[in-house]
Amino acid sequence: MTAPLLSIRNLDIAYPTSRGPARILASVSLDIERGAAVGLVGESGSGKSTLALSLLGLLPDDARISADRSDFDGHADILARSAHLRGTEIAMIFQDPMTALNPMFTIGTHLVDIQRRKFPKASRAELWRRGEKMLARVGVSDVGRRMRLYPHEFSGGMRQRVVIAMALLVEPKLLIADEPTTALDATIEAQVVEVLGQLRAESSAALLVVSHSFGLIAELCERVVVMYAGTIVETGSVDGVLRAPQHPYARALIACEIDPSSSFEDQSDLITIPGTVPDPVHRPEGCVFAERCPSRHARCVDAPPFVATGAGAGFACWLGVAA
Repeated sequence: MTAPLLSIRNLDIAYPTSRGPARILASVSLDIERGAAVGLVGESGSGKSTLALSLLGLLPDDARISADRSDFDGHADILARSAHLRGTEIAMIFQDPMTALNPMFTIGTHLVDIQRRKFPKASRAELWRRGEKMLARVGVSDVGRRMRLYPHEFSGGMRQRVVIAMALLVEPKLLIADEPTTALDATIEAQVVEVLGQLRAESSAALLVVSHSFGLIAELCERVVVMYAGTIVETGSVDGVLRAPQHPYARALIACEIDPSSSFEDQSDLITIPGTVPDPVHRPEGCVFAERCPSRHARCVDAPPFVATGAGAGFACWLGVAA
């Protein structure tokens, strides 16, 4: 059996605070197969962006990181040297393209410089040609002129296409898309999703999509990982989880999705999940979702086991464990 491209076991990430350590990720285990498209979904504060940034070595210096295992492409302990993989083996599409691009440099300079770590012996002319070709591939027209423009001269959707082009130019084995459509309106979002879908079909890279939206995950991914309060509460195929979510949090998250085919009147009463994500300094000792869960019961004072349901699917809830 072929080993996964990325395999992490029991990843913990915490930050020191005046009130004690804030545990942002707690015993997170994740596998991403070669060429797979995996969605990481959860509300704000679930730890999904922290997990993504840890793979690139972009966490603050005071982050306390530990894991039983962190393998990438056959290499062990990649979390300790993830900065060496950034921009060569792992690339990221950030959620706000304006802050990801330097306003002092042209688009062409961005596209050339991003390639230098991966192709140090290539000439600037060669890297420029590759940049033009990739910019056209993501749907930007008149690339000869636009390579000489600055980020502020592009629309939000065009800037996002530039950031996608930058990530793909390094030919990564793993491409992380962190809320890639958050800053875009609905029309531009659809265009960017279409571009990502096309590139996904053409590329051999594995894809990790970070989002609070099941809708975006369903459009781009085959498998989904549901996170809550720094823990993984359910995994499975996107279709399986959407049709029959097992964890109460996954069910609640899906219920909060807005149906794009429904009328404005039907959306007047938006569904929300009552309560808030627990304080990472004072994490519950039992089930982390218990305080907000409509199905909680006496056993929830203890942390539930992860119940495997086959084919890489499972969930962490006492409802799936025989009494």
